[in-house]
Amino acid sequence: MAKALIGFIGGPTSSQLRDTAQMRRRIADLEAEILRLKVENDGLLQTLRERVDHVTASDLVEHVAGHR
Repeated sequence: MAKALIGFIGGPTSSQLRDTAQMRRRIADLEAEILRLKVENDGLLQTLRERVDHVTASDLVEHVAGHR
């Protein structure tokens, strides 16, 4: 009888199993979104670095002078 009670009390319900599966899918979706955003961010940072490398001091002076 003790084994029956332990099995009954300790086992996950079908609702708990379903909820766990949904949470795991959601976690996987969020991890994929994080990876996508990291890749996008890396691309944006690379573009920014490339553009900054081409900026000269005279470009900056012209930009500041043009806004006065």
